[in-house]
Amino acid sequence: MSGRMAFPTGTAGQDRPKPLSLPRMSTRLPTDGPPITPAGMAALRARCDHLLGTERPAIVEIVSWAAGNGDRSENGDYLYGRKRMREIDRELAYLARRMKLCRVVDPAQQEERGRVWFGATVAIADEDDQRRTLTLVGDDEQDASAGRIGWSAPLARALRGAALGDLRRVHLPGGEKEWEVLAVSYPHS
Repeated sequence: MSGRMAFPTGTAGQDRPKPLSLPRMSTRLPTDGPPITPAGMAALRARCDHLLGTERPAIVEIVSWAAGNGDRSENGDYLYGRKRMREIDRELAYLARRMKLCRVVDPAQQEERGRVWFGATVAIADEDDQRRTLTLVGDDEQDASAGRIGWSAPLARALRGAALGDLRRVHLPGGEKEWEVLAVSYPHS
């Protein structure tokens, strides 16, 4: 190689390339992630602990035993054990991402209790006077059969900020429906 430099230098330094500046990456802080109740976060942690402490070790033991039996290509215990282990690892990765991303919001700490916000239990009635009681929870803990709807569900989005007696129109796949807010409550701390 010759004694020449890859980038010529001028006396005033004007010919030197400027350092590469990358655009700032916006980091998503837990304070702006999807909300989840403390009970919902505890359920995610419990599932993660169960998978790591109970299910995965049991599958690892089965796979180790099956691998010691010889031919792995036709060994059902080995093949299905490895498949189940991949499923467990995939679920653990998902749970880790969700627990890192979600922000815990305690509904008992809600200051504006007269309006529907995250964690509220709401009694509503439609035009036909069919009554429902719903609790607005995180998307990871929704269970329609138990009356818990996810924060990003169409009905939950329509109810956000509603007060007692407010009418809210919801666009659902089955058509448009109007709901009246009959009661709003929050858990006590």
